[in-house]
Amino acid sequence: MAQGGGDPKNNDDPINANLKRVYDDMLSQDVPDRFKDLLEQLKSQDNSSGNSDTGDTT
Repeated sequence: MAQGGGDPKNNDDPINANLKRVYDDMLSQDVPDRFKDLLEQLKSQDNSSGNSDTGDTT
């Protein structure tokens, strides 16, 4: 519930404006190279295991 009875979408609130700006900035950033490298390592480990980790005993 918004304090003061104001519209929660009010763009005049500096806190809301700053939060939206920070959020938009974060969305526009690229995924860090280190994170991409970690994902590639996980993919290669998964591929090299030959999907033997499925738990299927049949």
